[in-house]
Amino acid sequence: MSSTLDTFKLANMLKAKRGNKGLRAIAEEIGGVSASTLSRIEQGNVPDIDTFLLLCKWLDVPANFFTKGVNEETQTTQQKIIAHLRADRTLPPDTASALAQMITLAYESVTNASRKKK
Repeated sequence: MSSTLDTFKLANMLKAKRGNKGLRAIAEEIGGVSASTLSRIEQGNVPDIDTFLLLCKWLDVPANFFTKGVNEETQTTQQKIIAHLRADRTLPPDTASALAQMITLAYESVTNASRKKK
């Protein structure tokens, strides 16, 4: 199966997470990427692989989240929920991060409880 990068999804998540912050502030926060590069990505251009990986880390999502043509089953429910929270433009970034942490803790709790049962 062929797959491509979903630049629309990447651009929207970048815009949503940065909110009202300027591109230069976000470039400094991410590190290793320029404001002009971020602007081009927000316009739908494809980033180089190093920049893409930095953005995935900053967005806290796996790289395959932005891949079209990849089976949705390759992402866990937890990853999907967290990615949607981070992409939600109505949630402040701090709130999305807090909710993501809660979800991560809940999944860890379930995993630990199931291990104890074994």
